[in-house]
Amino acid sequence: MSTRLLSSLSSVLSSPSLPFSLISLFVLLVLVLHLWRRSGGSSRARGVPALPSVPVLGSLPGRCCGAAPSPALHTDLQKVGSIPKPLTLFIFIMFLGPHFTLVVNSYDLAKEVLLTRGRDFAGRPKMVLPVMQYTLRTADPRGKDIAFCDYSALWKSHRRLVHSALSLFGEGGRAVHVEKVYLCNDFKPVCLSSAFDPSAAVTRAVTNVVCTLVFSATYRRDDAELKEVIDYNNGIVETIARGGLVDLFPWLQRFPSRSLTKLKQCITVRDRLLQRKLDQHKASLSDGDGGIDPRDLLEALLRGQEGQKSEVISDDHVLMTAAETFGAGVETTSTTLLWIIAYMLHHPEVQARAQRELEEQVGLERPVRLSDRTRLPYVEAVIQEGLRIRPVSPVLIPHTALTRTSLGGHPVQPGTRVLVNMWALHHNPTDWPQPDLFKPERFLDGRGGRVSPSCFLPFGAGPRVCVGESLARLELFLFLSSLLQRISFSLPPAGPVPDLRGRLGVVLQPPPYLVVATPRHT
Repeated sequence: MSTRLLSSLSSVLSSPSLPFSLISLFVLLVLVLHLWRRSGGSSRARGVPALPSVPVLGSLPGRCCGAAPSPALHTDLQKVGSIPKPLTLFIFIMFLGPHFTLVVNSYDLAKEVLLTRGRDFAGRPKMVLPVMQYTLRTADPRGKDIAFCDYSALWKSHRRLVHSALSLFGEGGRAVHVEKVYLCNDFKPVCLSSAFDPSAAVTRAVTNVVCTLVFSATYRRDDAELKEVIDYNNGIVETIARGGLVDLFPWLQRFPSRSLTKLKQCITVRDRLLQRKLDQHKASLSDGDGGIDPRDLLEALLRGQEGQKSEVISDDHVLMTAAETFGAGVETTSTTLLWIIAYMLHHPEVQARAQRELEEQVGLERPVRLSDRTRLPYVEAVIQEGLRIRPVSPVLIPHTALTRTSLGGHPVQPGTRVLVNMWALHHNPTDWPQPDLFKPERFLDGRGGRVSPSCFLPFGAGPRVCVGESLARLELFLFLSSLLQRISFSLPPAGPVPDLRGRLGVVLQPPPYLVVATPRHT
């Protein structure tokens, strides 16, 4: 593909309509950039093999163009790392556009990036799209979120405050308990009727949990504000996925783009709603209406602002945290649930075994409680296998080296980007025999007890581990166990099985599919 690109470029430059001086200047510029990048790259990770690359645009491994994420970037990167020995590339250099990047395809090296040298690699590159996440209060919200913010003392204070706020009210447990009932009830009108797409009901339930957690709002199915939240969240997810080129080439912002225009419109709607909720919470606190314990995340963060001394957690930090909770909390949990249901349609024996365990340990009448997790190891194993076989983030958010360090014995210079390919870690046949098969037994020992292999890192690890991991696991357990207790899922008559290849955007989503839901008891 690089040959075709260079050939096309050559034909354009050889056009008689272009002045010779302009052609010469362009060629010289490309060569200078190429040589400068090569010399800089070689000093940043000496001894690491590099993929072929095109000046300015970057590397082109297989179907993965360095200038734009491939629909299967994670598998493309894994294929590069699966070259037979002695050329196995568990670590290699590629250029994402103009950005020198190390790609990690093995658990040992991922452990080094995330844990052993976690602080060395805890930085984040400056990215354009995350900056657009918050547009209402400030023109420069850099450093006010958690996932994309660079590592600093302020970031650590902010993260500690969010973690403490989540733990104050059971990380959303009460909200999930209420919403799981609504989710099961959402399926009832369509039970025993025609097949339907389960994504709307699942997304609505998870969104309601996040709304309750963030600003104490619980909505009914047809509530206008809930629809507004779902619409803007879906719009942000869709348009960020299409606008990834902007993070590689920021100057593209200057050109008209439908995706970026829609993204900004959705963000504006979201920011107005969150600002309104924040103002209401501030008024409530100033009137002395707050209880002993904070009622939700916004109130907990506002109270936490008062306890900050050397570092300032501003209102911008609070609102960015709320925005990030929606972006991460809704899409990841709902997508994982939809993947698990899709795989159970392919493997009805997995659903049957999970339901037998629920009958034996909980019964069909009593609602499932969080305390039942230890008694339901197979249900937990189904969730773990869902997170393994279809990781929500198959390639983690890029890390950046903050200091001179090393990786796999190779020297690494400050500013080097590192991509951890979680897909490759979770599909390594050495650690996971027959990795493409859905086998929850991987997470059970010989006596049926739970095990969690060290090479299983669905939420990352180390300083950058997902701050919402506990909430996500809680939601997945209560939603899935409650659904399986009350409903059996099956394929529609003569209907196709779900497509398991996935669509890579902000997360790895299953393509839409149809399911028949049958109630197990009245």
